[in-house]
Amino acid sequence: MKKRQVVITGAGASGLMAAIMAARNGAAVTVLEQNEKPGKKICATGNGKCNFSNLVMPEDAYRGTHPEFVKDAFAQFSVKDTVEFFKELGIFPLDRNGYLYPRSNQAQSVVDVLCMEASHLGVKIKTNEQVTAIETAKNGKKFQVLTKGWHYEADVLILANGSKASSISGSDGSGYELAKKMGHRIIPVYPALTALKCKGPAFKTWAGVRTEGKVSLFINGKSHKSERGELQLTEYGISGIPVFQISTYAIRAVHEGKKAELRVDFLPELTEEETRELLHARKKACPYKNEKELLVGLFPEKLSKVLTSQKHLLSAIKEFPLQVQDGMSFSQAQVCSGGVDTSQVNTHTMESKLCRNLYFAGELLDIDGTCGGYNLQWAWSSGAVAGIHAAKEDRT
Repeated sequence: MKKRQVVITGAGASGLMAAIMAARNGAAVTVLEQNEKPGKKICATGNGKCNFSNLVMPEDAYRGTHPEFVKDAFAQFSVKDTVEFFKELGIFPLDRNGYLYPRSNQAQSVVDVLCMEASHLGVKIKTNEQVTAIETAKNGKKFQVLTKGWHYEADVLILANGSKASSISGSDGSGYELAKKMGHRIIPVYPALTALKCKGPAFKTWAGVRTEGKVSLFINGKSHKSERGELQLTEYGISGIPVFQISTYAIRAVHEGKKAELRVDFLPELTEEETRELLHARKKACPYKNEKELLVGLFPEKLSKVLTSQKHLLSAIKEFPLQVQDGMSFSQAQVCSGGVDTSQVNTHTMESKLCRNLYFAGELLDIDGTCGGYNLQWAWSSGAVAGIHAAKEDRT
């Protein structure tokens, strides 16, 4: 029996996983990668250490217009399945409070084992091949995938191009245009997991400060989401993991013409009343100190200067207001929000509802995860599901 010819655009996390699973299920697989080697973005994750998954799965780990879309993929290829898959390939997982890394502490290890398995299965990975167009035959079954130098015939096509995020070459969002030309709606794409630019005069004064805090997002005056952890105060606004976690909501709100405001609590371990009592006790103990001197030992000096310049010190400490202007550029974002509308994709198979034998995987879809290995887990799960179902014989 002739093998199904599967072509995959993109040799990133989801593309390599889809290739392996399709090949394991009997397909002849070709992967087209526009960079000079596969897996470049994987190598940059986790500061080069690759946080490839997470054992903890909070309810809000994934965002998108339809975040529930991820459930079917995880039911078929779970975190446990991912860990076993990589163990089989040689990756010994290192558990850091649920965050999973390869024991080698090298992201390249993950790329290497994926490429070795793909090669073993006969997957052809064609590098420096940028897809310029996709054409379909009249019967709707066959695809002609055109690149600058060649054309490839496919029974099945999996788009796994990734998003516009990252400074790595090839993160150009070309997959969105390919999907759009094949009839798919693209939810507006914005940077996510990134720092936020804010309006205000204080930023040059506090630039460089790292401090614990809680950041709360309000959209049109309504409380939306809060995160706590180490904040990084910058000359343009605010950064740090807590800010990254809420950035997808803040940036989208701004681009939709809504007012996005942050309120920063620089002493989240105490209530407002406890903070008031603390300031009073410090003044009582050292009545000779002025307001700024009272904060020595409590906050970094540069932050104290900003806090004491505000009209009300207590409010500045507990609810410092920042109006969000925008996020950083795509090149400074870890992922994107938005992408191919998941309502037009079969949640169980990752196949397009509009174009038979066209599948999607990974960041190209309107799904983005929080920090902590969740975006790679989505790539593994969606890639695996797309690859498995793409390899099955056409039922029509």
